[in-house]
Amino acid sequence: MEIKQRKSVMSELKPFCYMSGDDDYIEVTEWTNGEGFDINISNKSGDKSIAMTFGEFKALKKIIKFLNE
Repeated sequence: MEIKQRKSVMSELKPFCYMSGDDDYIEVTEWTNGEGFDINISNKSGDKSIAMTFGEFKALKKIIKFLNE
């Protein structure tokens, strides 16, 4: 067994989403192997968790950019 430290960032959602309440937040935690991250979103509609590699994230950003063009 091994104890490792992971990078994690947390933010309130209200400044980014008009539908968010005062207690809603998003947290992103990088995997210890550095190959991806976990996203946890807590809001009034329920909690959501997403895990993705950096390659999947790159593809997601490209697809969203294509949709917005």
